[in-house]
Amino acid sequence: MNYSRVFCFIFLFLLSVPLNAYAYIGPGLGGGTIGAILGVIGSVFLAIFAVVYYPIKRLLKKKGLIGKGRKNKTTDSPADSDQSGVNGK
Repeated sequence: MNYSRVFCFIFLFLLSVPLNAYAYIGPGLGGGTIGAILGVIGSVFLAIFAVVYYPIKRLLKKKGLIGKGRKNKTTDSPADSDQSGVNGK
């Protein structure tokens, strides 16, 4: 058994045991902490989703299940339409 690992585990466990702090954490600090934690968790999930979604999107495009993207539709210019333009032709 590796005693250095056991020692490190016990040391880290004892550091994580809370002691009495006798301090007040107001609602502003608590709300900010919760917001920061949710922001970090949300960004991790968004990063995982982005990494997983891109290959799936490419596969679906290759299979033809989703569109190939927007196609540029050419619109008729005013000169091509049968309405009179600025010159009154």
